[in-house]
Amino acid sequence: MEQKEAKSFNPTHLSPARLAYLGDAVWELSVREMLVKSGVRQPSVEALRYVTAKVQAEAASRILSLLSEEEADAYRRGRNMGHSNLPKSATLAEYCAATGLECLFGWLHLMGRGERIAELFARSFEEDPPADG
Repeated sequence: MEQKEAKSFNPTHLSPARLAYLGDAVWELSVREMLVKSGVRQPSVEALRYVTAKVQAEAASRILSLLSEEEADAYRRGRNMGHSNLPKSATLAEYCAATGLECLFGWLHLMGRGERIAELFARSFEEDPPADG
């Protein structure tokens, strides 16, 4: 019996929704790791400050100028996808930017670029962490 050739997996061909789904988890894992390493007493409470669309949109604005062309494409695919479930706590622009960031992080994860994820995540909060509330 002839064996079929395995298709090579290319994250660029995945839908932005799938990349954002994964990227949401990558972002949250990055947040949790940062909080645990920094010795925060209540990381689950503190994490809530980092996983909102508003904060993710602010983070995206801080790193956009650092992205390669490929990375910027992944971000734009997520930002430009149709959004039907807008949260009450974010504007449409914030939600789109947050989805773009999640798409980028999902794409980077599937590309095996963990060091780049860590670098961009760190640069997202170099200036200042998210404010309370």
